[in-house]
Amino acid sequence: MRSLRALVIGALLLLAPASLFAEASPLPRVIEANGKHALLVDGQPFLMLGAQTNNSSNYPAMLPEVWPVIDELHANTVEIPVAWEQIEPIEGRFDFSWVDALIPQARQHNVSLVLLWFGAFKNTSPGYAPEWVKSDTKRFTRMMTKDSKTHYVLTPLASSTLQADSRAFAALMRHIRDIDPQHTVIMVQVENETGSYGSARDFSPEANRLFAQPIPAQLARKIHKSGTWAQVYGWKADQAFNAWVTARYVDQVAAAGQAELDLPIYVNAALSDPFKEEGAQYGASGGPNWNVIDIWKAAAPHVAVEAPDIYDRDYAKYAAWLGDYRRPDNALFVPETGNDVAYARFLWLALGNGAIGWSPFGMDATGYSNFPLGAKQLDHDTIEAFARNYRLLAPIDRDWARLAFEHPTIGFAKPKDGSDQSQVMGRWKISAMYGMWSFGERDWTWIDMPPNPNKELPVGGAAVVQLGPDEFLVAGADLRLKFAVDKPAGGDNVQFLDVEEGTFENGRWAMKRRWNGDQTDYGLNLTQPVLLKVRMGTYR
Repeated sequence: MRSLRALVIGALLLLAPASLFAEASPLPRVIEANGKHALLVDGQPFLMLGAQTNNSSNYPAMLPEVWPVIDELHANTVEIPVAWEQIEPIEGRFDFSWVDALIPQARQHNVSLVLLWFGAFKNTSPGYAPEWVKSDTKRFTRMMTKDSKTHYVLTPLASSTLQADSRAFAALMRHIRDIDPQHTVIMVQVENETGSYGSARDFSPEANRLFAQPIPAQLARKIHKSGTWAQVYGWKADQAFNAWVTARYVDQVAAAGQAELDLPIYVNAALSDPFKEEGAQYGASGGPNWNVIDIWKAAAPHVAVEAPDIYDRDYAKYAAWLGDYRRPDNALFVPETGNDVAYARFLWLALGNGAIGWSPFGMDATGYSNFPLGAKQLDHDTIEAFARNYRLLAPIDRDWARLAFEHPTIGFAKPKDGSDQSQVMGRWKISAMYGMWSFGERDWTWIDMPPNPNKELPVGGAAVVQLGPDEFLVAGADLRLKFAVDKPAGGDNVQFLDVEEGTFENGRWAMKRRWNGDQTDYGLNLTQPVLLKVRMGTYR
């Protein structure tokens, strides 16, 4: 009987649909080890080479305008909104036809999805909330300004708004659980650029009552301070308070969704100047800005990642924001950045800072432009500025993610003045130089050398993984890299022992050719996106 039963069970397993086994695949998650982070997809590290669509490209009729750009870009992940008004246009009646159209098409185009929940907050406003929410200001109350006027932002203190938002998000996550056993959806953003412009916080009587109380115990434990908001935070107390109540709201929405499907959840920040904290309270006050990350971490344990939306072409600011969000307790992820040519070089800087993902915004053919934040128009040349880098990395997205998780990384991107940069890895000092020809040195005067066409352009960058004491994996474009001993002993001379151009195939390095002679005499000149494995040595 046992043999017969085994045969029957075996036959049933052979006839079972593939989706039955897909359900057993591990959920995506964000992990940390030794202060470094990885996004696991199907149980293995995954580098998100993302593309975010324009906000209102989230309808089935618009997808034909999305996929050609995604394919041309060679992205492996699409970030796209799901709006509360879409799925619950009438209270209590849910319509998931948009998600039902999106997920199968994403599979056909072999991309993962990050869904952006535009609930009560989108760029701080309730623009994507259902009409029955926006029009009922008694039930779904707004913040109050200092002079007792109604503000445009839904207050995060309204339990009615929280309950309705949470119910809708939980319904969405439950539906994804039921239709996506393959985990095409790998991550979810809850709300969008939360906070408030024009009023640092809610000044309603209830908000004022809470503001006068001591800060919550879990926050006090994290920052090792106690007292009222004003006593602990001084001039930025309003921003700090709004960050707490907003983060608590978002965390409860996130928890409701994760109870149905436990996907990683992140929040995105509208940023203030990274070099001036004073004044941050006048931006999107309350959102996960760089100066209140600790508050968000204490208030929102169901949120895996606080992430910066970076729309500034200035190298110094971009690098500072990456440093702010690259923390032992926070994976670096750039879910939105500008989509004109000047931003493409920052991919390398993000990867060098250990980013688990990076994504330009507005990557579709719907014709919308958010210039001056991004490109004036998304033409072929603009897409190609990003696509040339993605083409190099897409075939090795898991290899890069694994190595960057296991080993030290650094990154370079051309600064505004085009000056040289250098960083130290172990005993090696690695320098980046921009706007140079592949052959020769700057100080050559015996031959006419016109300026390189890239000299004045905002292009060039590289990311480096240190595989061993003298071994490196280099990826980048449009720059020259030089290696020197950081603290040379007397008589030390530097040499390339081995420089291989190649890629990874089935997890193993596959050499295409060795660089030598002209290719290494003047450093490593990365004139186009290339992957190199480099071994250094010294002699006397």
